[in-house]
Amino acid sequence: MIKKITLGLFAVSLMLCGCQSGQPQSSGQEAEAQVRPFTDSLGRTVTLPETVTKVAVSGPLTQTYVFPLCPELLAGYSRAFASDVTKYIPEEYLSLPELGQLYGGKGTMDLEALLAAAPDVVIDVGDEKNGMAEELDDLSDQTGIPFVHINASVTTAADAYRRLGELTGKTGKAEELAQWCERTLAAMNSIMARADADGARKRIIYCLGDKGLNCMAEGSYHAETVNMMGDNAAKLDDVASSGAGNEIDFEQLLLWDPEVILFDVNSVYSAVGSDPAWTQLSAVKNGTYYEVPYGPYGWLSSPPSVQRYLGMLWLGALLYPEYAEYDLKTEVREYYRLFYGYELSDSDYEELTANAF
Repeated sequence: MIKKITLGLFAVSLMLCGCQSGQPQSSGQEAEAQVRPFTDSLGRTVTLPETVTKVAVSGPLTQTYVFPLCPELLAGYSRAFASDVTKYIPEEYLSLPELGQLYGGKGTMDLEALLAAAPDVVIDVGDEKNGMAEELDDLSDQTGIPFVHINASVTTAADAYRRLGELTGKTGKAEELAQWCERTLAAMNSIMARADADGARKRIIYCLGDKGLNCMAEGSYHAETVNMMGDNAAKLDDVASSGAGNEIDFEQLLLWDPEVILFDVNSVYSAVGSDPAWTQLSAVKNGTYYEVPYGPYGWLSSPPSVQRYLGMLWLGALLYPEYAEYDLKTEVREYYRLFYGYELSDSDYEELTANAF
C-alpha cells in the first residue's frame, strides 16, 4: 500500500513561489497547443506538456524501466546506484539527486526535493495497488505535478514500454525496447512449452535474506519470473506482497525439498555447502543451488522490474539447456548494450555469473 505523504511548509511555499514567479500563461489556441492529455492505466486523464522535458520516478521498479528509455529526462533517482554497480551507468547520469520512493518499506518520497527538481510528470510503473487512483490524484493535487501509473508485469513489459514511449515522446527507443522484450518473452514461452510437454519443468525455490529463510512464494508479484520458468515449490496460503518475501522455518524448506534453490545476492549461498542442516536438502547435496546474478540490479527481483528478463534468460539456459536455442552471453551483452549503453566484457560476464552455474 502506498504510504500517505504530506507536504511541509517549505514545499507549500515552493509551490506558491513557482505559481507567482512563472511565465504568464498563454491563452486560446496557443495555450491549448502547448499541452496534451494522457490517460494512464488506471483510467485517469492528466494534462502534460506537449513535449515532456523532465520526469521523476516513483521507485526503483519504475527507475529500472525508465532509465533505459530516457535517462536524459530524469530529474533524479528514487534510489542512487550502489558504488559497486556504477560502472554500468554513464557517468553523466550519476550525479542526479535522490528523491526517494512512494511506497514500500524504505521511506517516503521527499516532496521538497521533488518540487525543487520540478519534473513535468511523476511516473509509477508496476502492479496496481488498492486505492492507487485516489492516492495519485491526491498527490497531483498537493504538488501541482501530474502523477501517472503504467501497469507492467513480466508478460506485459512490451506494452508498458509503448505506453512510456507515448508518455515521454521517446517512441522510437520505446519500440526498440518493446520488441526486444517481445522476442525474449516468446523464446521463454517456447522453452517452457517444450519443457512442459516433456514433463521437464523443474521444482525450484527462490531464497533470500541473511538466513536464506525468506522465499518468494507462488502468487507474489516478485515471484513472476520464478513461476514462469519453473514449478515454484513455495506454495503458501498467505503470500507476502513485499520484496522481502515470506519468512519460513527450515522444517518447511525440508518438506518442500526443491530440485533447485536460487539464492539472492548477499544471502547464504557461500555457506550452505558446508552447513549440516542445509546439506539435508536434495538441491544442496546434488549441487543444484545457485546465486542470482546482480548488476546493476538482481536478475530475479530487487526490484521486480524489466531486468527480470535477464533472469528468464539465465533460468532458461541453466534449467533447460536442451531447449534453450540461444547463447546466454550474447543475449546478456545485448541487454546491457540496449538498456544501459554498456559494452559488457568477458570479465564482466564472468563476474556477473560467477556463482550462477
